[in-house]
Amino acid sequence: MRMNVSAEPDPAGLRPLSARSVVLSLLLGAHPPELPVKDLVRLVEPFGIGGSTLRAALSRMVAAGDLRRTDAVYRLSDRLLARQCRQDEAVHPRTRAWDGGWEMLVITATGRGPAERAELRTRLTALRLAELREGVWLRPANLDRPLPAGLHQVALTYTARPDEPPRALAARLWPLAEWAATARSLLARATRADHPADRFTAYAAAVRHLLTDPVLPSELLPADWPGETLRTAYADYRQELGAALGVREEEYSNRAE
Repeated sequence: MRMNVSAEPDPAGLRPLSARSVVLSLLLGAHPPELPVKDLVRLVEPFGIGGSTLRAALSRMVAAGDLRRTDAVYRLSDRLLARQCRQDEAVHPRTRAWDGGWEMLVITATGRGPAERAELRTRLTALRLAELREGVWLRPANLDRPLPAGLHQVALTYTARPDEPPRALAARLWPLAEWAATARSLLARATRADHPADRFTAYAAAVRHLLTDPVLPSELLPADWPGETLRTAYADYRQELGAALGVREEEYSNRAE
């Protein structure tokens, strides 16, 4: 059976972020997702990114469709606004009480090429579904979100109650021990970082890692699961960073509810 392994690298191998990565991380964490050049210049300075390097990166990002520019303000493109929504949901996932049911999605479309299959796999993984076998995806039905309507053109959906014990099934579908170990390593790295750039790099990796959290019901998780701890640490850091951006995290949280 295919194991649904995160692509997140070992945090010990984290590399310094490029100018593009720093700008994107700042804007993805900002609400609204826009910043004037003067603020970007100030915020990237701890990373050793000078003004000329920043402006060159901004020009390339506008040309690539990552950003839109209005006067001296840069804003995320519509494409990256969708990524910000996914990131926000990773930090504040919407869940509901679990009654033991599982979402199950069975791929019925045929004749798709490799690129289409890969794109669909990426979409399903982003929805926190896991692949039991080729074309069969499932997860506990504890997320308070509908599946995109377009999926019904390529798949059938069901509510299932597998015979296999749910904890054992969850452990087969997701590498929970590996995910937890990476989360703890990122937390430790962020805690011991004594330079702003090192903390930023660690928390940028942390929010990427949260995107791969299966957000399982508590009864299916190993003891001392660090998911909520990592979310809280990142939310606290974003509040700290938001103070520099002039945005309070609690204001964003209220708008997101």
